[in-house]
Amino acid sequence: MSDDLSLRPGGPADASEVLRLLDSATAWLVARGRTGQWGTEPASTDPRRITQAQAWATGGGLWLAELAGRPVGALVVGAATGYVPPATEPELYVNLLVTDRAYGGRGIGDRLLAHAADLARQRGVGLLRVDCYAGGDGALVRWYERQGFVRTEPFTVERPGREPWPGQVLARRVA
Repeated sequence: MSDDLSLRPGGPADASEVLRLLDSATAWLVARGRTGQWGTEPASTDPRRITQAQAWATGGGLWLAELAGRPVGALVVGAATGYVPPATEPELYVNLLVTDRAYGGRGIGDRLLAHAADLARQRGVGLLRVDCYAGGDGALVRWYERQGFVRTEPFTVERPGREPWPGQVLARRVA
């Protein structure tokens, strides 16, 4: 992990940075033929994703990881999304975790998830959950497992006119 990586809360002006990070990650996935997760089009051209990024930036749960003042990762925490089974106890939910793939291998995602666990502890919550794309070769699910998460419920998001989106909820206990 880079020692110069810093975390800061995000705000309304950071919606464009979230979209830039999503665009970068989508381009990286597309270049590797991994289009099932986020498709092929940039988030910054999708009205639904633009609205979502604005909501994240104004919702109070956005955190940005920065190297030399440049955002290289984003974390959004809050309530679980409506398409996943509800938790049976209080939780903190990771709504978004995205990193700039140009800085891969620096532990940015690890650091953001550690921060999410710290936020859960500060709130007196013992459960951290996340959902992710479970299609393809399952690499993303395995990455979360390496971060200490355990698979809980699989789910599917139906998308009219498109293939269903396979997802996996994962949970991690926070001491």
